[in-house]
Amino acid sequence: MNYDTFVDQVARRVRTDPERAVALVHATMATLAERLTGGEVLDLATQLPAPLRLALRPSPSTEAADRFGAAEFVARVAQRADLDEPAARDVVRAVFVTVREAVSGGEFDDLVTRFPRDYRDLVELALTPGVSALRRA
Repeated sequence: MNYDTFVDQVARRVRTDPERAVALVHATMATLAERLTGGEVLDLATQLPAPLRLALRPSPSTEAADRFGAAEFVARVAQRADLDEPAARDVVRAVFVTVREAVSGGEFDDLVTRFPRDYRDLVELALTPGVSALRRA
């Protein structure tokens, strides 16, 4: 999947324009990069379009994962994207569904297994075959 398609899919899912979707995608990916180890980030990034690889780029401070829960993940996305938390939750779901479509199933499954149980609500739609639309963001 190319970058424009990725952004367009997220924009459609959260019912926003592509320009806003870029900010939402990058807020989610930056938060994901904090949650994963540097190696996990690199594994995922190799399967994503180049602009998303930049958003996921690990730094020396991200070599070790910051093990925060789903509520903190959503709160960080909300802060980065200037959203309320319910809207941020929908954005995270939309980005995860789109990541699932963009990478091999095995890579996404490996990613999901690294999350604690409280992330289930955020990744469940992405794990459902054939899901392409989400509720209003």
